Amino acid sequence: MAKITVIGLGPGSILDMTPRARTAIEQAEVVVGYTTYIKLIEELLADSGKQVIGTGMMQEIDRCRLAVEEAAAGKETVVVSSGDAGVYGMAGLVLELVLKRPEKDRPQWGGVVAGVSAVNAAASVLGAPLMHDFAVISLSNLLTPWELIRKRIQMAAEGDFVTALYNPKSKKRVENIEEVREIMLKFRSPDTPVGIVTAASREKQTKVISTLQDFTKEEINMFSLVIIGNSQTYVQDGWMITPRGYENKENL
Repeated sequence: MAKITVIGLGPGSILDMTPRARTAIEQAEVVVGYTTYIKLIEELLADSGKQVIGTGMMQEIDRCRLAVEEAAAGKETVVVSSGDAGVYGMAGLVLELVLKRPEKDRPQWGGVVAGVSAVNAAASVLGAPLMHDFAVISLSNLLTPWELIRKRIQMAAEGDFVTALYNPKSKKRVENIEEVREIMLKFRSPDTPVGIVTAASREKQTKVISTLQDFTKEEINMFSLVIIGNSQTYVQDGWMITPRGYENKENL
């Protein structure tokens, strides 16, 4: 049996990919991933002679099953995800599929190669908004009931967590982000800073810093990541900062 490894590509730029991830891709015989993610590493695959399997959105199970089968057939295989493959990526699904096979038919599990997640990339663009406790919540209700997502938003708001939102708004799902705003306003000031980063670390990267009162008026899409500050978060000179509390030890 060959090995199957799941790789986090980072947020988009080759420069943000870890050396370990790049080495794993270079050593693989088969590279599997969502077509959009495959395009992020085209320069690593050109003239490489590797077998490349790219599939569209909503084909995650088929894509991962194909990858496991290739590894079980004796080909060194990697499955690529943007960001960190263990954060809303393919790591869990691939591992589940491997473990469902009889032991004698399982490919070797090569583990997960960690990548820079979208939340880290977006935070770095905004300044330092994640310096204290934070929650990461996806607003996509394709796999999670909206009632449960709403409960998680409320708990994060009550707990004064900085809150990062993945999949904040799609063409069909336009009201959910408004409901998040309404929930947050019950527990936080309308002036609470909210950062919106779209296409973090990619060519068309944009950054906007707004407020909890007004942030939904900005352009937000599935390539955006929204970071809602906590009660201590502030903006200075265009940078969003959440104090860690060091000023309690020593006057800055």
